[in-house]
Amino acid sequence: MFPAGPPSHSLLRLPLLQLLLLVVQAVGRGLGRASPAGGPLEDVVIERYHIPRACPREVQMGDFVRYHYNGTFEDGKKFDSSYDRNTLVAIVVGVGRLITGMDRGLMGMCVNERRRLIVPPHLGYGSIGLAGLIPPDATLYFDVVLLDVWNKEDTVQVSTLLRPPHCPRMVQDGDFVRYHYNGTLLDGTSFDTSYSKGGTYDTYVGSGWLIKGMDQGLLGMCPGERRKIIIPPFLAYGEKGYGEGGQGHKGKFRRRGKNQASTYSCSGCILHEGIQPRTQARGVPGSAVLLFEVELVSREDGLPTGYLFVWHKDPPANLFEDMDLNKDGEVPPEEFSTFIKAQVSEGKGRLMPGQDPEKTIGDMFQNQDRNQDGKITVDELKLKSDEDEERVHEEL
Repeated sequence: MFPAGPPSHSLLRLPLLQLLLLVVQAVGRGLGRASPAGGPLEDVVIERYHIPRACPREVQMGDFVRYHYNGTFEDGKKFDSSYDRNTLVAIVVGVGRLITGMDRGLMGMCVNERRRLIVPPHLGYGSIGLAGLIPPDATLYFDVVLLDVWNKEDTVQVSTLLRPPHCPRMVQDGDFVRYHYNGTLLDGTSFDTSYSKGGTYDTYVGSGWLIKGMDQGLLGMCPGERRKIIIPPFLAYGEKGYGEGGQGHKGKFRRRGKNQASTYSCSGCILHEGIQPRTQARGVPGSAVLLFEVELVSREDGLPTGYLFVWHKDPPANLFEDMDLNKDGEVPPEEFSTFIKAQVSEGKGRLMPGQDPEKTIGDMFQNQDRNQDGKITVDELKLKSDEDEERVHEEL
């Protein structure tokens, strides 16, 4: 059992010399080496040789960062490089996962900033080094470029670039919207744009068809408005990313266990295992912050309750004839599905959100196939709006 008194009571019982020895040992363990001349130990030297004009955010302790680096010795010999492996370092800073020199050197950095860090041995791998890679008492030189930074406390950031003078109603959950967008990473790398696809992105807001951050970012927009929306990864594509290059792969960061050879590499001077570098390629990398510039083209109210499909304008005057593709007086499920999908793709109508389109179309067909014989005739086909109107007259 430990004594119940305050820690200071126990310490006071030790001889003064023993206390001093404990302090020296603790300092020695923390620094890895003593100053050669007994003077103050060197700190990391930071050379900021490219500072971006705009820096809305600087790296702070506890932030998650993604960066590239080259690591060399004093004579210029390379010992490690994220570029050579085509991987980024993706890790939390300031929590002991990096060597102390790298942790300190990244503080206050801006996205797209380039720095040269000179890390003295006691802030790197000390008097022991790293077997087969870093010799003892080696000074390390890193050229680093920061590509991303975020924190678990982040929220969606929205800034208005252009707002129209008149706005009858702003976007709400459930609305059907059409918008254009450019999507980039924080470092400016483009991963997607609607402008190259020949049309707007058409969807429902708040129905699970968008990443959570975009659902939030579109709320309150007016047709004609332009916004910049910054979305942290946990409200976007998370650790796995999306598309080509979105999947990370494990680097050489396993601790040596029983009957295992060492598989350490410096890899951004990561002191502990547990990170997975991400492939830098097209698509959205894992743990990436996304920046969208969005232009809202139009907004419409969501589908009324009970409706599976609505027309954007008036339905065709000869609806059954248009639906009867082979003109045999009957519409089987295949013709019905082809017709409805064509209306959606041409922007003439839209389906109920939040459900598989095939199921929605199947439910629509069942509603129109009154006698359940597997086909729709002209007498069976009725729009729901007409049915609702007939029901009102019957009740009156």
